[in-house]
Amino acid sequence: MNPIIMHINYGEMTWDSYGKRTVDDICRIAAELGFDGIEFRGAPPKELSYLTFKEYVQQVAEGKKKYGLSTIMFAIGLRGCTDPDAAVRDANIAESVEKAQIVNDLCDTTICNCFASNIRSSISTAPGAAYEFHGSAAATAEDWDLTVDSFKKFAAKVEPLGMKFGFETHMNYIHDLPVPAKKLVDLIDSPAIGINMDYGNTVYFPVRPSVTETIDIYGDKLFYTHLKNSSAVAGGRIPTALGDGEINHRVYLEKLMEVGFTGPIGIEAPRGGDRIWFAQNDLAYFKAVAASL
Repeated sequence: MNPIIMHINYGEMTWDSYGKRTVDDICRIAAELGFDGIEFRGAPPKELSYLTFKEYVQQVAEGKKKYGLSTIMFAIGLRGCTDPDAAVRDANIAESVEKAQIVNDLCDTTICNCFASNIRSSISTAPGAAYEFHGSAAATAEDWDLTVDSFKKFAAKVEPLGMKFGFETHMNYIHDLPVPAKKLVDLIDSPAIGINMDYGNTVYFPVRPSVTETIDIYGDKLFYTHLKNSSAVAGGRIPTALGDGEINHRVYLEKLMEVGFTGPIGIEAPRGGDRIWFAQNDLAYFKAVAASL
């Protein structure tokens, strides 16, 4: 059975803010709702910014043990991997390797969400929400070379830990769409580096492969998945409940079963409102669909 992961944004009041909730509260809520684990961000939230990363992860480890969560994940990337200064790149690599060691030691974390550098178009008139102009479309040959080189160095350090890092397919990154994401992973060529399939981000692009085509593109480099949904409206998209938007998650899960995917499945709620209620209902939808397949 795939571990079912609650994305931290269900437990946040607003982005990167827990409000009056604690790490302990969020671990308890996830366990009570029936999740197997949580994906935390790779830095303490605003309310805990006085903590070191290790102190923050220690709180997570305590919550994991107290509430019997099986799988704790973090988002750990190399956001400065295209910096022209080699010393900056090396420092970022060292910092991320240290974080990987900490989460592995304290939380037995073996799979992490991952990001490279944010890349925006050099076309000044390109709208920020026109994602097809940014990320992989705007990446230069140097951006590709530096990203690959940085992650090769990072991978060499984390491979001995037995950890895996999946690039989230996300707007404004070189790994924004399925084909460039798989290209990046293939160029890095490490057992530690793969993909976190977030088709809820992919649907924001006007030209994209289908869910089933996307899973075939990733093949055995699919390490993790994010599930979320939205519907198109004039001029953009509106996030919805998992079962209410345009992505057919029944087809999504059928295909994951067909290819024998055994990795974690993360459920996400990038929308405001009562996120605990969203978590309860999204998980119920997911379990109902999974049970019927």
